Amino acid sequence: MAFIDSHCHLDFAEFDATREQLIRQSLELGINHFIVPGVSLAQSYSLTSFAKQYPSVYIAIGLHPYFMAEHRDEHLDELNKLAHKHKDQLVAIGECGIDRSIENIAKQTQIFEYQIELANQLELPLIVHHRQSHDLIAQSFKRCKPKYGGVIHAFSGSLQQANSYIKLGFKLGVGGVITYERAQKTRHVIAQIAPEHLLLETDAPSMPLAGFQGQHNTPLQLPLVFDKLCQLKQVTSLNRNDLKQRLYDSCSALFRI
Repeated sequence: MAFIDSHCHLDFAEFDATREQLIRQSLELGINHFIVPGVSLAQSYSLTSFAKQYPSVYIAIGLHPYFMAEHRDEHLDELNKLAHKHKDQLVAIGECGIDRSIENIAKQTQIFEYQIELANQLELPLIVHHRQSHDLIAQSFKRCKPKYGGVIHAFSGSLQQANSYIKLGFKLGVGGVITYERAQKTRHVIAQIAPEHLLLETDAPSMPLAGFQGQHNTPLQLPLVFDKLCQLKQVTSLNRNDLKQRLYDSCSALFRI
């Protein structure tokens, strides 16, 4: 029985000194696949080579709102060309989305909706970032409906919002947030969602689990996220393998791996 880390940034510089060992240790723990998203045009280019080095890595390419200062108008066309050239390597478009903590919502929205269209063209799911922006993402989805679903990375929202995403074919990313006692709202919602609508993720090196604040997160923490999900869902030891299999199947079905 295995795991997939559906969202981790293994290519980031934080892992340069430990990457080979980390991947080996992850495989020993049964984490046998990693989905590595794109965040900028330059990094998306580099991912196409990165994936060839590691058979367990699958990639997406995209323009993340955190990197708005780097994005240029011509990057959209270049991302399109890159995606079409390497479409056989890609399992998704993203990480893309809208973030209210970052300036220029209009530009963010334009870039996000372009990537929705690109995913539709390539018949790929989306990896969607949000921060205080579920309403804005819903508006974008009405203007530009995603045809192949995706994942709402690090989901935190209401049960109503969760079900709205699920109706559109999206799954909810479950990571370190659920290990924090203060995240009662998110924990309560995730506990009510069927496993076939959930994915496990770490967002390594970000989003450390409770008790590991200040440390780089790694895919090795994925089993601890799973343990907390079992607690939230009150899964008995006899049913843990069933839950693990359903989560694995949910991820492999979305990304077709």
